Amino acid sequence: MTTSKSTQPTALKRLVIKLGGSMLEGLNENFFANFKKLQAADHEIVIVHGGGPAINAALAANGVTTTAINGIRVTSAEAIGIVQSTLVGQVNPALVHQLNKNGIQAIGLSGYDSQLLECTILDEATYGFVGDIKQVNTSLIETLLQHGITPVISSIGCTIEGNPLNINADTVASEVALAIKAESLQLVTDTPGIKIGGEVQEIVTSEKISHWISSGDIYGGMIPKVTAALDCLTAGIPSVEIVGDQLSGTTILQQEVYA
Repeated sequence: MTTSKSTQPTALKRLVIKLGGSMLEGLNENFFANFKKLQAADHEIVIVHGGGPAINAALAANGVTTTAINGIRVTSAEAIGIVQSTLVGQVNPALVHQLNKNGIQAIGLSGYDSQLLECTILDEATYGFVGDIKQVNTSLIETLLQHGITPVISSIGCTIEGNPLNINADTVASEVALAIKAESLQLVTDTPGIKIGGEVQEIVTSEKISHWISSGDIYGGMIPKVTAALDCLTAGIPSVEIVGDQLSGTTILQQEVYA
């Protein structure tokens, strides 16, 4: 006797991939091949990107100095126009072009498009023109995903009056992931996960990370990455992954609480 396959549609899994500025020029065929494998495995994917190196170069070329406080770029009135034009006018279309060229349908967005990111100013006295996301309007994202198109979101928002605001890309990725009820957020970096004793850890908890930071096993540039991951877990995202261009690495889970 033969059995027929179920006609019920496969449940789609939602994934937000955050690309750090340092990765944008280094994407290779491994990234695109693994991206398409995820899509073939019924993943709906949204990309969020920063653009630190490109912004630094553009600011320097214009003689504008910048600093960071608590991992947030202090963005002056002089700097915000340069940040906006670099992210929206250069970094975003270059990334969209790479995706399209490699057979991935993609379209570039910023917080302006369809009022995607509704923001207020975070703390002008401290950070300048940096946005605090109040709401993510997901209707445009939903429409694109339904048509098999990957939204590529640059980390620029705006005030209700339309003035541009710079936003930390980790924050944008976290807020978007929460808004579209993503199962996971991937932070793509130049390090393929958390290494302890020279070996990449496949699954870790927030408790282990805190221990490894205290012991010095996690150090340097990995500290802000794991801190961002823990912030995302605290915000309510089920899992966060720190991965390399293979889109595999370390999965970080919130420590389970037992009664």
